[in-house]
Amino acid sequence: MRELRRVATGVWVATARIWSSSTVVVVDDDGAALVVDPGITPAELDGLAAAVAARGWHVVAGLSTHPHWDHVLWSRGLGDVPRLASPAAVAALADDVERGWAEASSAAPGHDRTLFAALTPLGRASRPGADVPLPPPAPGGCRVVVHRAHAPGHLALITRGVLVAGDMLSDQEVPLLDVGPGGDPARAPLDPLGDYRDGLDVLEQAVARYDVDVLVPGHGTVAVGTDMIAERFAADRAYLRALDDAVGTASHTVTDARLADPWVAGEHATQLGLLRARPPTPGG
Repeated sequence: MRELRRVATGVWVATARIWSSSTVVVVDDDGAALVVDPGITPAELDGLAAAVAARGWHVVAGLSTHPHWDHVLWSRGLGDVPRLASPAAVAALADDVERGWAEASSAAPGHDRTLFAALTPLGRASRPGADVPLPPPAPGGCRVVVHRAHAPGHLALITRGVLVAGDMLSDQEVPLLDVGPGGDPARAPLDPLGDYRDGLDVLEQAVARYDVDVLVPGHGTVAVGTDMIAERFAADRAYLRALDDAVGTASHTVTDARLADPWVAGEHATQLGLLRARPPTPGG
């Protein structure tokens, strides 16, 4: 059975062993539950289903923050319910589902292929900057904001003073840009660095608009309080500035405590190399 930690009224977090990945469960007073980004191993998903059942909750919907494989998993134990994502995320995944399934099978073997990435697009969340409520049967008081940072159609959930940020604002990972599926530069957006900055703007505006005081990143630890949340934004903006400087100046060194992790350092090196190889953005 998964351990669930309460971070706000009706909002619970489970942390996976792989990459400290976060799963969030939002629960109404009647036990209706929304499960966000369930992961990562089959055993962890089964354990999550057992923990939900043990509390007398019933899952009514799922939500995927973005179309990377570790955010589009599911278990039969969680029920046959709508699993929502932005239209752009659903479309991106449809074009790349086999590669995603191969990555899932390698990193967390044993998942049910028929449940992988079976997502329903949120019709009103079709543009970057969209800020819309989740429709029933999702619990009340849930809304999403959409942007293009990190992955096509990335969205964040806001509910009960909590921002569920997906793969952003982590204390363990630097900002990871959308560099195309599998790092394919031919399929990357024109300005992934600008998209990431815009995504941070969207999230920061939502934090202020909805009085958010708890931040749950997709990977890493929960930030509690406005000061700690502001530090996450400041750290990510500082990294993006340093990354931009390094693109134009080969001798520039990016300094960030999160780069001490070898995997994070490798991702940083990859995206720096890809940015240096790209032609200048229009007007840049």
